[in-house]
Amino acid sequence: MTAFNHMLAPLDLGFTTLRNRIVMGSMHTGLEDRFWNYGKLAAYFAERAKGGTALMITGGISMNRQGWLLPLAGTMNSYGDVFNHRRVTSAVHEHGGKILMQVLHAGRYGYHPFQVSSSAVKSAINPFKPKEMSEKLIRSTIKDYAHTARLAQMAGYDGIEIMGSEGYLLNQFICSRVNQRTDQWGGPIENRMRLPVEIVKAVREKVGANFIICYRLSLIDLVPGGNTWEEIVTIAKALEAAGITILNTGIGWHEARVPTIATQVPRAAFRSVTARIKKELSIPVMASNRINTPEMCDDIVESGDADLISMARPLLADPDFVNKAAAGQPEAINTCIACNQGCLDLTFSNQRATCLVNPRAGYETELVYVKATKPKKVAVVGGGMAGLTAATVAADRGHAVTLFEAAADIGGQFNMAAAVPGKEEFQETIRYYRHEVERSGVSVKLNTRVSHDDLASFDEVVIATGVKPRIPRFPGIDHAKVVDYTQVLRGEVTVGNRVAVIGSGGIGVDTCAYLLEEHNQSVEEWAKYWGVDFDVTENGLTAPERRLASREITMLQRKPGQKKMGAGPGKTTGWAHKLLLGQFGVKMIAEAEYVKVDDLGLHIRVDGEEKILDVDHVILCAGQESVTDMLPRDTDGKITDSRYHVIGGAKLAGELDARRAIREGAELAAAL
Repeated sequence: MTAFNHMLAPLDLGFTTLRNRIVMGSMHTGLEDRFWNYGKLAAYFAERAKGGTALMITGGISMNRQGWLLPLAGTMNSYGDVFNHRRVTSAVHEHGGKILMQVLHAGRYGYHPFQVSSSAVKSAINPFKPKEMSEKLIRSTIKDYAHTARLAQMAGYDGIEIMGSEGYLLNQFICSRVNQRTDQWGGPIENRMRLPVEIVKAVREKVGANFIICYRLSLIDLVPGGNTWEEIVTIAKALEAAGITILNTGIGWHEARVPTIATQVPRAAFRSVTARIKKELSIPVMASNRINTPEMCDDIVESGDADLISMARPLLADPDFVNKAAAGQPEAINTCIACNQGCLDLTFSNQRATCLVNPRAGYETELVYVKATKPKKVAVVGGGMAGLTAATVAADRGHAVTLFEAAADIGGQFNMAAAVPGKEEFQETIRYYRHEVERSGVSVKLNTRVSHDDLASFDEVVIATGVKPRIPRFPGIDHAKVVDYTQVLRGEVTVGNRVAVIGSGGIGVDTCAYLLEEHNQSVEEWAKYWGVDFDVTENGLTAPERRLASREITMLQRKPGQKKMGAGPGKTTGWAHKLLLGQFGVKMIAEAEYVKVDDLGLHIRVDGEEKILDVDHVILCAGQESVTDMLPRDTDGKITDSRYHVIGGAKLAGELDARRAIREGAELAAAL
């Protein structure tokens, strides 16, 4: 047995057995919504099944038009739908895995005018207001759930997951936050939970005993009007009695003002509430949210806190997670860093989901690595994310690769990102690449600056030299008070107590976090910080612990007409950063003109009025410029040597974009 024998132990469900305790939780990829993408969806799930995952759950599939998350979203309500889904289930079963289809009714989260809910209460994150469901529509929706479950069974699914958490329709019914009804579907918890209970009963009657029904229940709503712990236990017991096979645990609503899966959330932060609900039930219970290592998975199962572990993003990051753990090689796992930049940020922008650290996720049939027919001698200049990806993929394809890095270590900008509180996970990606360069046979030359003569003997040269801080031009920019973000994040300067940060993008936000927040918060510290009540006395919320800022910080931006500041780089995480900056009292000044820096501080002009910010340091976070010194160019700036290829920040210096850098490195290496 390996060190992870609890995580790898089979689970007998009576009528079927799961080969281990690892579940790929539901994550919408965008492939579910169009039948012509089901071949890609099949390959996506097949790779995870081949990698050892026991059970997979699809992205949400609606049972009717009102349940759509987006217009024309993936729907299973006709016999014709069965054939497309069989491609997915057959691919999973071929590799010994099992798969559930998630049945999702978006309710008031649906981005379309047909949306309905328990009551006509608009969500703050949706422009549409739902219509209240009539008795007739409720009854027909119950039938639609059962019909969809039967179609899923015909399509070869091993079961379904009924989505009842994160603020979707069934969560809208069981919580008084949205449910303001006075009939048999509203009022006391016995009425509010009637719809999910009736759905489970109808599904069980339709599919019979030997079919998995997993129900995803929100254990802690983290919104006003959410359920108490007593109500949650009542619901869970009623669902068990109605016939569910597994209880999956959801955390929070999408509109909650507490991060639940972002990288600043400690690992397995919510395992304690999963452990509490498990004690109330006799069926298997699944833990979820911010679990990303086999050590953590094994510990949760061994301790009895849960029977199964749901991981969606970690299996995007590495489809071979289970096999690598089983082989006793956890260091080989490409760990999910919970950045959301390749998955949820794209999903909520109506784009196909992938993964920042694994560009093949969702693109398994398109980004394919095959052995090179003619191995080449390849030089990669730059050991950041783009260069590391290009080097390791090229080496795996059979090329002889030498990686040159001017610094004393690999990792590039990720080393600075990992220094930011809440982004400590980024160090895992650097750890992974250290393993990969050794495994793949890349020759690494650190502390090495190369010349064109040094590169003359190589067949291909990859320039991945990254970026450097952009230095704005105004008087006093060379004053001793002025430093750039790299000097701060590398710890090269001792920053004073009064600071001006020039630039309000992701780097500016990260720099503020570095100067204000705590590193490696424990679950308890994090809960106080955000006001999370794990006892769920009311709705999982309590008053956040007020924090005293260790510095007085003013964040500035110059761009005219842009008032929005401090949102950070991510659609699904930027709001949390901005909220924290506000809690720490960071002042924000938009449309500022930088006049000069002198001994008095930073002189600015706002709306025609000149002011002096009396600061100890002015930190430059005003963007980046590409480092392209190594490119052979003619007088017109054209690259003169066809062996040279430019990727990552060296190609385009926008806001730091590791997802693009890694993808470009992979795509180039796949084509060499």
